[in-house]
Amino acid sequence: MNEIFNRMPRRDGVSWNLVISGYVACGLSGKAVEVYKVMVRDGVRDLNRITFSTMLILSSSKGFIGLGKQIHGQVVKCGFDSYVFVGSPLVDMYSKGGLIYDAKQVFENLPEKNVVMYNTMLTGFLRCGMVEESQSLFHSMPEKDSVSWTTMITGFTQNRLGREAIDLFRAMRLEGLSIDQFTFGSILTACGGLVALREGKQIHAYVTRTNYMDNIFVGSALVDLYSKCRSIKYAETVFRRMNHKNIVSWTAMVVGYGQNGYSEEAVRIFCEMQRMGTEPDDFTLGSVISSCANLASLEEGAQFHGQALVSGLISFITVSNALVTLYGKCGSIEESHQLFNEMKIKDEVSWTALVSGYAQFGKAKETIDLFENMLAYGLHPDGVTFIGVLSACSRAGLVEKGRQYFESMVKDHGIKPILDHYTCMIDLFSRAGQLDEARRFIQKMPCRPDAVGWSTLLSSCRIRGDFDIGKWAAESLLELEPQNPASYVLLSSMYAAKGNWAEVAQIRRGMRDKGVRKEPGCSWIKYKSRLHIFSADDRSSPYADQIYDELEKLNRKLIQEGYVPDMSNIMHDVAESEKIKMLNHHSEKLAIAFGLIFIPPGLPIRVVKNLRVCGDCHNATKLISKVTQREILVRDAVRYHLFKDGTCSCGDFW
Repeated sequence: MNEIFNRMPRRDGVSWNLVISGYVACGLSGKAVEVYKVMVRDGVRDLNRITFSTMLILSSSKGFIGLGKQIHGQVVKCGFDSYVFVGSPLVDMYSKGGLIYDAKQVFENLPEKNVVMYNTMLTGFLRCGMVEESQSLFHSMPEKDSVSWTTMITGFTQNRLGREAIDLFRAMRLEGLSIDQFTFGSILTACGGLVALREGKQIHAYVTRTNYMDNIFVGSALVDLYSKCRSIKYAETVFRRMNHKNIVSWTAMVVGYGQNGYSEEAVRIFCEMQRMGTEPDDFTLGSVISSCANLASLEEGAQFHGQALVSGLISFITVSNALVTLYGKCGSIEESHQLFNEMKIKDEVSWTALVSGYAQFGKAKETIDLFENMLAYGLHPDGVTFIGVLSACSRAGLVEKGRQYFESMVKDHGIKPILDHYTCMIDLFSRAGQLDEARRFIQKMPCRPDAVGWSTLLSSCRIRGDFDIGKWAAESLLELEPQNPASYVLLSSMYAAKGNWAEVAQIRRGMRDKGVRKEPGCSWIKYKSRLHIFSADDRSSPYADQIYDELEKLNRKLIQEGYVPDMSNIMHDVAESEKIKMLNHHSEKLAIAFGLIFIPPGLPIRVVKNLRVCGDCHNATKLISKVTQREILVRDAVRYHLFKDGTCSCGDFW
């Protein structure tokens, strides 16, 4: 193209514009700019509105604001500043560069404006968060088309004004305007952000009456909607019915499964995506790694780490952050920190992931040091960061420091506490034995604690033997969630510790009469990409004989180390030998025995439990880690426990 152009004996504006447009179309922005400069140098006679429009669109798309300003000067010099065809890309260029008032000045100086020009200005206002200005301009428009309405709906959605977006969508329908894939995509996103399932279903029904049911963009938005509304089965149904899928569709399903607690399904659908020939992007890979972190599945997570390295996606901060979280949640905090150090770019999420990783394993000093370094770098912690810091203070018994951080979170960082922050403070006071202070803190809270908060206090009262506050916490928990077995179980444990078996029996009768059932405890361990699940006294495993033999050997070693079974919470009318058997065959002990048999020496044993680890299993596992010289990571319903050399990361208070 360039060779032919250079041979031309005579060139006019059309030939110059064709060369510039050709370079732009081929992605050769630098060449296009060079040709434009030569064109200007040779004289302005061939410059026209096509030239300026093309170059302004290039400047806008590439963020060449300095070049755009120079072209604006030439536009004025050549007398093209009154042309809508040139004015529209000028407005777009300035607004994309954050120079919204320059864009507004260009817009207002145009003597004539068409609907395209108005739509460009609307987009600029909304892109800069100037919602009121966009509304005023929208209502003043002499003519509106479908793009105008869709622009406003999209802008409302992006500015988290979902309810306004839905109202405007209804008004658009009443106007009888055509609705395209972008309108549907934006309004479904708005419904998802509001968790407005009813409105989302209504729009879904409307979609089925149009030609957009098979549209990838709309289908992906529907999957995202149902996922955010925790209707994962609807999301899956929509996804399976889609005739065509792209990376956005697959990612929506991967993220949907992960956000709804179906982490295994997220991994499965990711692998299916790859088998179907769709390669992941950074967001998809980061999402599936996050699901592995939720499963505490280091085996699969490490495979995805390898994929990130081979594909080059490790350079994306979304992937690196997910990997830092993965290794932290899987107990490999050293690997997590090493990855963090290797990251060329770190954001608040990176720091928070590492802070949370150290906090989960009771490494209070490291957590606090990291947090202080984060502040020193001028980064702004969010609510999640403070949950990690407050949790670390709680583990270390740093009551005053925890109180200072809580106050700083509100006063210095403008973060409004949520229930998780209040629960951390309740745990802080309770762990330190300041149960009266915990009660006073609860009484001053602007809202009542949730079930986790009350359970935290109740559990502390059980350990500390404070029956009065414990009873208050139990009654409050029962009032909040009458069907929650935690209050019955913990209160029963308190009576059992005092030997008041009549009260224990009465509580259990009350549970039976009210139909309250304690969730069965189960533990699982992953080996060779397969989950092995155990319940108490479970003999369903094909390796049951080996597991129980291993438990017998372990028990003899533990007794030699001074282990005494804690039978205070088992009913008094059960024979002593039966009590010991019941304790020895708890689900987490079965899973640990399986790990000792099959997980190679030198590798940590990782167990997940759906309930809290009981006191006896906690003490026994500390000794198991000592006599076997193995690291054992147990993630229960409340926290992570890293057992090593006879100690636990959470200390003696779990």
